[in-house]
Amino acid sequence: MSYALSVKGRCSTCGGAGYKETLVQVGPGMVTQAMAEWKQVTEERKLLEVYIPRGAKQGDKIILEGEGDQLPNTEPGDIIFHLEEIEHETFRRAGADLVADIEVTLAEALCGFSRVVLKHLDGRGIEITHPKTEGSVLRPNQILKVAGEGMPFKKSDARGDLYLAVQIKFPDDGWASDPTTLTKLREILPRPGPTIKAETVDDVEYDPKASLGEFGSKDTQGNSAWEDEDEEEGGQTQCTTQ
Repeated sequence: MSYALSVKGRCSTCGGAGYKETLVQVGPGMVTQAMAEWKQVTEERKLLEVYIPRGAKQGDKIILEGEGDQLPNTEPGDIIFHLEEIEHETFRRAGADLVADIEVTLAEALCGFSRVVLKHLDGRGIEITHPKTEGSVLRPNQILKVAGEGMPFKKSDARGDLYLAVQIKFPDDGWASDPTTLTKLREILPRPGPTIKAETVDDVEYDPKASLGEFGSKDTQGNSAWEDEDEEEGGQTQCTTQ
């Protein structure tokens, strides 16, 4: 990675001395020695190459020694880069470990598959074969750990692990327009559990598009109702004691 920076370096005219002696002609056949003052340093623009090692992380420092500003009669300073990670659209990092979501269909979760589910940071495809044992199914938010496919450790051949969070893609509404398809599916899938028994049963309506973001939102309405009742009780005329 290259950076163009403006730094102060030794003045090429005076060599950093702050002055330069020259011969000046003051008349026919007459010369005198004059001294011109200089700034000792000049500002110059240079291109610096920065190497970021494999496995570098947030907050790491990269130091370019002797590439900073140079002042008179002193050694030039250093340039220090502080690394700041940018969020990736697919991977999230914790130390040397990586986590990413993978999407599989409901049919794949139940029946199995063998395909590339993810493209790694280096461009390699990560292939998963499921199931490993007959009859095994994938469940929503199940975590699959792939050892040694995380970030590399600095100055080491070892690597962290890759965690794959399974997201199940369910069919869209109306996918089985033929009732016989659902009948066959019910015959194949495990039967539902026992019915919950209750003395009173209410057949309720529900909103299939609700969100947990609404959860607890009616709490303020309940508090307001209690406050109104308290105000009404407090406003009643009290009996006078004698």
